[in-house]
Amino acid sequence: MSEPLFPDATFPALRADLFDVPTQERLTVPTLSQHRPRFLMLYGSLRERSYSRLLTFEAARLLEAMGAEVRIFNPSGLPLPDDAPDTHPKVQELRDLAAWSEGMVWTSPERHGAMTGIMKAQIDWIPLSSGAVRPTQGKTLAVMQVSGGSQSFNAVNQMRVLGRWMRMLTIPNQSSVAKAFAEFTEEGRMKPSSFYDRVVDVMEELFKFTLLTRDLGPYLVDRYSERKESAEELSKRVNQRTI
Repeated sequence: MSEPLFPDATFPALRADLFDVPTQERLTVPTLSQHRPRFLMLYGSLRERSYSRLLTFEAARLLEAMGAEVRIFNPSGLPLPDDAPDTHPKVQELRDLAAWSEGMVWTSPERHGAMTGIMKAQIDWIPLSSGAVRPTQGKTLAVMQVSGGSQSFNAVNQMRVLGRWMRMLTIPNQSSVAKAFAEFTEEGRMKPSSFYDRVVDVMEELFKFTLLTRDLGPYLVDRYSERKESAEELSKRVNQRTI
């Protein structure tokens, strides 16, 4: 066993009572969930022939074939963020699905070098916190995009940033389908191609990561800074009662 680099180290800035040392044992779940993994799928276009929707359907078929329970949110009728109360039926539907899910798939067209406003509006309506519950924290995420021209990764890169901000476990793999108009049949099914193979790869990886982490999500994203903040808030409340 190697010698520590700082054998006499002290931690004057650390709350020792809130410092947690991760252990292998705490990453072992005594009883694993037995229900089917639950996935919410969002797409970012309302066109009659929406390739992001068709790609979402292909991915949903694959997840169901693996044994998942899948819900696809239709963004038609969802108001712009802050343009309606959060009691709006479409907002409530989206938030309920976000709370229900254990993983998500976000699929957007690339428009003007970015994800669409339709895609961003859906994500913006999902709150970072709802009471004491964080609807997305610790859940898995896969990101995909479709492009009308050559292959690009602007939309998936943006969605990765959002996934991190929403405290989700975004899987390493992703899909970007170039010239999407040429990759689907008239009936809306994806043609055999390397693009399709990548979609299979992404859904397999998402399914595996979800099985691996869904029972450990709260522990994996538990943070020292938040434990400290909670402890300090509790202390303030207790002290206020004694005034």
